[in-house]
Amino acid sequence: FIDEIDAVGRKRGSGMGGGHDEREQTLNQILVEMDGFETGTNVIVLAATNRPDVLDPALLRPGRFDRQVTVDLPDRQGRLEILKIHTRGKPLADNVDLSSLAGATVGFSGADIANLANEAALKAARDNKRRIEQSDFSYAFERIILGNERPPLSNMEERRVVAYHEAGHAVVSAFTPLSNPVLKVTITPRGQALGVTAYAPDEDIRNISRKRIESYLDGLLGGRVAEEIVFGDITTGASNDLQRVTSLARNMVAQYGMTDAVGPMNFGDDDQQPFLGYSLSQGRKYSEETAAKIDAETRRIVETAYKRTKALLAEHREDLEKVAQALLDREVLERDEFLEILGLQDKRAVEAAKLLDRMKDDGVPPVPPETAPYRPEQVQETAEAASEEPKVAEPTPSQSVAEPEKPEVKASDRRLHPSAQTPVGQPKQDARPKPVPKSSESRQNVPAAHPLFDSLFGANNNAKNHEQKNKDDNGTSDNKDA
Repeated sequence: FIDEIDAVGRKRGSGMGGGHDEREQTLNQILVEMDGFETGTNVIVLAATNRPDVLDPALLRPGRFDRQVTVDLPDRQGRLEILKIHTRGKPLADNVDLSSLAGATVGFSGADIANLANEAALKAARDNKRRIEQSDFSYAFERIILGNERPPLSNMEERRVVAYHEAGHAVVSAFTPLSNPVLKVTITPRGQALGVTAYAPDEDIRNISRKRIESYLDGLLGGRVAEEIVFGDITTGASNDLQRVTSLARNMVAQYGMTDAVGPMNFGDDDQQPFLGYSLSQGRKYSEETAAKIDAETRRIVETAYKRTKALLAEHREDLEKVAQALLDREVLERDEFLEILGLQDKRAVEAAKLLDRMKDDGVPPVPPETAPYRPEQVQETAEAASEEPKVAEPTPSQSVAEPEKPEVKASDRRLHPSAQTPVGQPKQDARPKPVPKSSESRQNVPAAHPLFDSLFGANNNAKNHEQKNKDDNGTSDNKDA
């Protein structure tokens, strides 16, 4: 297995050293060795890269790396299965919903999900909890996508600017169709940002429409527009927003062909460096006139989005004030709190309620039996039902069954009834053995070690000691009580 094959397998003849480049000599030797490998050794050569476009064509010819397997980011179902793997062996609380976590982690790789589960377990262990709760996963999720928390801002004027900036992002996104739902709004500095508005898409979106991109532009410009409306001035806090807005608008024109002035053409610039196969003398592949059109269309898209955002915030100025004031008071607004301030409903909650109503109408239980919560009384009832003798089916009305005559027995007679073998006049005793309650002695003898550290660092000696005790007591560890 050769990891990061692009480090030595890039296109030849693109660097400054010509044929004497050490990297090219290494690639030539790899090609020779691959052709000279013995076929009877049962050796399969694998390589991995995230830049297959820069590999030398000689590496990809038949007989070499001729089969390519694309490992994309997991979808919702894939993320759920990965979560199940990385939470296996970790004690989870009853309120942990892995399905909702899989829906919120759009764009996460398998390594990101593993980091999420590990961070949640560490947070629960630091708080001296016996089980990992949903709040621990929320903390880990925010730490991964937002960064670590920093001390709050001490300058009150700066706090006001940040509060209105983030409120502008959130309010515009809330009232713009096709925008991603707001997950959290905070003015607590995290990472390199003074405030953060986080979004959580409801579903995985592969193809993005023009209207959806325009809604993204409006949401990104909401912070700068809010500063201009409220304070009559602008700050440097929107620099990253403007960078993303410009990039999106230019891609709409030059790559996606979403404008009428330029048309359905692709003028994407090749941003590869010389050592990636890019010629030093290669310039852009379009004329100055076309470049001027691209610049003009990019400016027009941004200015149109700015005017649209400014009109929306002017219409919802009262909502902007409410959200900003709530941020100044609380510093953090979760999704439910944010929607409550605006008087809106959570789209996912509404869809879940509709789904439950449809399931009730169809006669489908809301919770499948395999996912129903554990109840000890149900287990006891099931055990008693299994030990009862099978009942004889009752005859249908069309069947005629002759019932045997029973001898007349008086209540005062103390003789045994021939069929019941029980003294007449006394209640029939149940001859079945009573279920023996499980002893808690073995549980009490297990040393009290923290289960989260057991799951994190593999210290599972307590479980092994407990299993060995069950073997000594019962002769085997394969019984139900063990």
